[in-house]
Amino acid sequence: MGIIGLGLFAFIAEEAVRSCESTKNNERQQIAEVLGEKISYQEFQEMVDEYQDVIKMSQGRDNLSEDELNQVRDMVWQQYVQNAVISREAEKLGLKVTDDEIRDILNQGTNQMLLQTPFVNQQTGRFDANSLKQFIAEYKKAQQTNPQQAEQMRAVYNYWKFMEKNLRQQLLSQKYQSLLAATFISNNVEAKQSFAEENEEAAIQLAALPYSSVADKDIQISDDDLKAKYKEMKAAFKQYDETRDIKYVSVKVQASNADRAAISKQTNDFVAQLATAEDPSEIVRKSGSSVAYLGVPVMNTVFPNDIVEILDSISVGTTTQVKENKQDNTLNAVRLISKQELPDSVEFQVIQVGGETLDAAHTRADSIMTALAADAAQWDALAKKYGQTGAKQWLTTKDYQYAPSLDVDTKAYINALNTMQAGELKNLATNSGNIIIKVTDRKSFQTKYLAAVIKTPINFSKDTYSQAYNKFSQYVSENQTIESLEKNAKKYGYQVLENQDVRSYQHNIAGIHGTHEALKWVYESEEDMVSPLYECGDNDNLLVIALTKIHKKGYRDLDDEQVKEIVKAEVLADKKAEKLIAKVAGVKNVAGAKAKGAQVVDVNQITFASPVFVVATGASEPALSGAVAATKQGQFSKAPVKGNAGVYLFQVTKKQQRQGQKFDAKAIMQRIAQRNMQAAGNFMQELILNSDIKDNRVMFF
Repeated sequence: MGIIGLGLFAFIAEEAVRSCESTKNNERQQIAEVLGEKISYQEFQEMVDEYQDVIKMSQGRDNLSEDELNQVRDMVWQQYVQNAVISREAEKLGLKVTDDEIRDILNQGTNQMLLQTPFVNQQTGRFDANSLKQFIAEYKKAQQTNPQQAEQMRAVYNYWKFMEKNLRQQLLSQKYQSLLAATFISNNVEAKQSFAEENEEAAIQLAALPYSSVADKDIQISDDDLKAKYKEMKAAFKQYDETRDIKYVSVKVQASNADRAAISKQTNDFVAQLATAEDPSEIVRKSGSSVAYLGVPVMNTVFPNDIVEILDSISVGTTTQVKENKQDNTLNAVRLISKQELPDSVEFQVIQVGGETLDAAHTRADSIMTALAADAAQWDALAKKYGQTGAKQWLTTKDYQYAPSLDVDTKAYINALNTMQAGELKNLATNSGNIIIKVTDRKSFQTKYLAAVIKTPINFSKDTYSQAYNKFSQYVSENQTIESLEKNAKKYGYQVLENQDVRSYQHNIAGIHGTHEALKWVYESEEDMVSPLYECGDNDNLLVIALTKIHKKGYRDLDDEQVKEIVKAEVLADKKAEKLIAKVAGVKNVAGAKAKGAQVVDVNQITFASPVFVVATGASEPALSGAVAATKQGQFSKAPVKGNAGVYLFQVTKKQQRQGQKFDAKAIMQRIAQRNMQAAGNFMQELILNSDIKDNRVMFF
């Protein structure tokens, strides 16, 4: 019985261990939790991939940079959280978006989100619901009859499904906002009061005693003073997410003089070849230029700003000398081959002509051209004969100008479309057959450039990097405390910098690329720890970090240096105000205040609705506006006014209504409601702050 019992216990214990391990693995893969809904890394990545695909398709891009990808992750996260919060609130209120509402929006075709889709009628500029219906029907048919065609259409279909999902969420959010806006109303009494506050002007003689007139050394501040003021201001120090303070040393490796000389010689050699090359493609590629040469005219938006400046300052046929750009650390040269006014958008039709051999394709294409020359109306019939629609389509510059490269046939095809006139036919021979092209329309002419650009970075050599790494590695290994890092930095020629309130949703440390692992370390470590050496940046940066302070969620303590400085400044102002108020005690007029050392100036056009700016103290003073509004013409202020930057006494010399202003209750009530809605404009942030959200993205991205 004992043996059997031990066996059963071992079996149960083994299963328990496995269960615990499985739970821990699931927790490790949990990227966040929003309103009790756990989100795994895989689920979040699928949302990111979906949004990436949308951007790539809409912008004609193949890849996104690391910074762009981080922006996508942030946008996906923000959208997910906002949608979850709004959906919860809408459910409580019974708000929803019906299919009929979606259909109405599609039929109207004016929603800005719809205008970003491929289903926009080029003539009307409106979304075409029929075009969408036709596409979806063709896609579903292709899924059954032509899987290859369906695969080609899948990207557009997925793009539409994404837009439809976001359109539905947008409408739900608009409903919630409209309902919220309807709660901000006004009435005739408030309108009259607002009109008076905006249009009753006062002129005063102002006696100002700036806080700066009292020396700081004359003010005594006790711990009790600080504690009392902190208690009064505590709400201002609430922190909604955890932050951390760090100190760090960052070393950016630079090219040595020998490195620069070698790169300069190599670049000048490439530029000499570029000036006479019939086809610059290979030279630009070998130079390592960051600006691709496509061999077709493109708009200047493709080129970096410094290259655009060069293009606009040289004539066609010019090859510039090598010039250094210190801002992006590159050597640059440009050969401007052509500069033309060409259409940004071309509408055209094509018939692709193939054959068993290229000669057979050429012969067949010649026959089609002959038939079209005799009767252009045969286009549709000929296209159908060769199994094609020959339908009209549009090509825009953005469809190709960001491509990393173009093959010979594609260059010829694009150049033909750019230069053909409306109504012109062309028989284009390619390496796989012929293409009969007919241009039907050309729009939006722009200046386009055909330019070969050499833009090469001034990189350091392996030896230079190795020397910098060895020196920094020695510094880090010899200094494993914050104190020693700071003490010995100057000895090595380094500087210790500070970065306060580092947040987990940042994507880097101190704006340095490739520092995610370092940021992750910051959020895994304890105070006073020193990190290992990180190689980061664009493979050109060395970094070490010391974690100096962890600020938890909740209220920042008075012990916090930043908080203490703010509280101390407020106490200092209060104490100075007390001294100045005591100084002018019993003063009955402006002359008496002046005798006590006040600066006297005339201030006009004071209204309750906007704070007075006092030149003598350099501050905006809402409290002074309120006190003036409550004082009748001819009267002296009942008591000194404690302001942001001084103590004030005043004599009201005149009060009058602004000329030419008429009371319009309806307009004023509407303006008040709009103003109140703007004041509540951060409602989304409030909803999010009051929601149960756990963000663990820093451990993954």
